[in-house]
Amino acid sequence: MPEIGARVWVVPGGHVPFPSNGREPDLTSFDQLCVLNATDTDAALSLDLYYCDAEPVGPYRITVAARRIRHVRINDLIDPEAVVLDRPYGCLLRSTVPVVAQFLRQDTRLPGVVALTGTMAYPAPG
Repeated sequence: MPEIGARVWVVPGGHVPFPSNGREPDLTSFDQLCVLNATDTDAALSLDLYYCDAEPVGPYRITVAARRIRHVRINDLIDPEAVVLDRPYGCLLRSTVPVVAQFLRQDTRLPGVVALTGTMAYPAPG
């Protein structure tokens, strides 16, 4: 199979909604990266978060096994520092092998309402 995907992906419009309404973890608001690694080699990912009022934070290190997918909640990232909820950010994902990245958001700020949206991340030359 030919390689699919890119080694660099960008999500400029991150913002983990806060607060959440409903039971956890099902109805917790989140931002999530969904990564497909269709290669025969494990993907070592490096994720950096950019802010409008502070220096970038990262790298957050993530591995996606060969021929697998992995969903990573931005809310769960804590090393090198925990992601602050309800704060706009952009992220830059770099991978050692080509991958495909999708961005997903679940917003449960309004009681009884679950808003779910998804979009492809932007594949950048790299």
